[in-house]
Amino acid sequence: MRPLTEQDIRNSFVNCSKGEAKRLPVPRDLDERPWDDLDFLGWRDPGAPDRSYLVTERDGDLVGIALRFPSSRRGFLHRSMCSLCLTTHRGGGVSLMTARKAGAAGREGNSVGVYMCTDLACSLYVRGKKAPDSGARFEESLTLEEQIARATGNLAAFLDKLYA
Repeated sequence: MRPLTEQDIRNSFVNCSKGEAKRLPVPRDLDERPWDDLDFLGWRDPGAPDRSYLVTERDGDLVGIALRFPSSRRGFLHRSMCSLCLTTHRGGGVSLMTARKAGAAGREGNSVGVYMCTDLACSLYVRGKKAPDSGARFEESLTLEEQIARATGNLAAFLDKLYA
């Protein structure tokens, strides 16, 4: 992913108002992000534990989405798998992230959801740059490039649902 500026990020949001996008917290460490290893920029809202944000490229344009997830805690023995990167986590490591749809459907309250790594580090898990705290990634016969393509394809399918 190409490096992003705060203004790039704020201008990219498709499922919230311009005022909401102007007020949302943007990561202050943009210069330190491993851009070459990211398929999307994801971060949690430090002031609202049930909110997170994701920015990626879609058809050459930046697309930012505001996500919500329940703050419920699962037991340590419960395992869940991320729908994007297929990493398994114990406890609350995977959450159902919901996003208002873009446009009129979103203003009417329609939303879509996807099970994702709660820390939004899918790109780093796929590349082996980050290990899940208490979960695992399965041994796969796919090459790294194929795993990356699958994860970005899964993200693209979710984004497509925002516009449907």
